[in-house]
Parts: sequence; structure tokens; C-alpha cells
Amino acid sequence: MSEIGKKIKDARKTKGLSQEELADLAKINLRTIQRIETNQNEPRGKTLNLICDALEINAEDLLDYGKQYDKSYIIYFHLSVLSFLAIPIGNIILPLILWLTKKDKLIGLKAIGAKVLNFQIVWTFTTSIVAIDYAFMKIMHYENFNFLLYILMGLYLLNIVLPIVASVKLKKDNMKPTYPTLIQFIK
Repeated sequence: MSEIGKKIKDARKTKGLSQEELADLAKINLRTIQRIETNQNEPRGKTLNLICDALEINAEDLLDYGKQYDKSYIIYFHLSVLSFLAIPIGNIILPLILWLTKKDKLIGLKAIGAKVLNFQIVWTFTTSIVAIDYAFMKIMHYENFNFLLYILMGLYLLNIVLPIVASVKLKKDNMKPTYPTLIQFIK
């Protein structure tokens, strides 16, 4: 249990927060955060819940019931989204398989994975609609519909850039949420 302070510190840094910002978000004294992170005190009950709420993590992740932190796996998880370039809906299938196999074994993967998968489901649906509209307008010989092609290219570029940016941020230990939460299908 003496590692809980280090885990809180790592989670705080992963979110890109300073000790002061965490104290403000959790509505806890700054000195309490400092004592916890240096393992002088262990957070209990309400304090632990306030910290977890501020960091948007589960207390189970901090208490570590057999969970570990594997940054490289989470980086590979983010990059697995790029499989859509070779496999149709690979951006959902491969990350889903990776998420389901390790979500209860790695700290932070459950929340990150849900965000990534929710974004990928919305992205796939939106991209499919735009592609179908473009194909229909091309077949029907409508004029002035090339804007759909630009939207489609923008969507593809977005889905290439987001996982790369998330991986680079994670590599630098500055992981703020990169994927927007549009609709929550997976929690």
C-alpha cells in the first residue's frame, strides 16, 4: 500500500495537473496532496474518493488489486486504431480486442479504451455516411458535391492524427484526453 502516493503522483502527471491544480479540483489542502504523494500519509475514505474523482479514475486503479501500469501497451492501443487503413472497421475491432483482454489488468486502460472506442464508433458511422452520400451523388451525376470528398479526406486525416498525437503525448508523460467524447456507447 505504500506505493499509493506514487500512483496518485503518476496519475496526476498523466492528466497534466500540478499538485495545486489537483488540490483545487479535489477540494483538498495542498499540503495533504504533498504528504500523500511522498507517502507520509495514506489517503482514506473521503480523501481517496475526492482525489479519484478529480483524476477521473477508479479507486480500484490506485489500490491496485493486481493491476499494473504499462505505458507501452496503452501506446500500442492508441496506434492500433490505424489498422483502419488496411482493414475495414479495423479501427474498432483491433482496439476492442486489445481493450477487452487487458482492461481489468492495466491501470487507466478501461477509461482510455472506452473513450477511444466511443470515438471510433462515431467516426466510422460518420465516415460511412459521408462516403455513401459521395458515391450516391457521383452515380447520380450531381454537380458541386466535391465538398463531400474534402470532408471525407478530413475525417481520414483526423483519424490518423489523433492516435499519433495521443501516443506522443503519452510517451512524454503528458496524457490529457485527446479523443473527444461525442456519444458514449461503451462505459
